[in-house]
Amino acid sequence: MPSTVDPVTVTLDLPADAQARLETEASRRGITLDQLIAELAAELPVSRAGGEAKHRLSFIGAGHSGRGDLSRRHREIRAEQTAGLTANDF
Repeated sequence: MPSTVDPVTVTLDLPADAQARLETEASRRGITLDQLIAELAAELPVSRAGGEAKHRLSFIGAGHSGRGDLSRRHREIRAEQTAGLTANDF
C-alpha cells in the first residue's frame, strides 16, 4: 500500500538563475518543478536525533593519500606507521 504524503506549501526566494536552472531540469525530465524539488530533497541525508546524518561515514574514500600501493600494502604500511605503539597509544 503506497504511503500518503501531505503536501506542504513553501515559498522560496531564489536567484533568477537558480529558478531557471530548476525549471529547465524539470522540463528536461518531463516532470513538474514540485516533483523535481521533491526528488532532490529525497537525495539529502536523513537527520537522526541529535542532528547526526544518516550517512555519517559518507566521506570515506573521498580523500587521496597519494600512495598508489595502499590497497595492496595496507597491512604492511599500517605496521610501519604504528611500529612500537600499543592500542593504548591511540
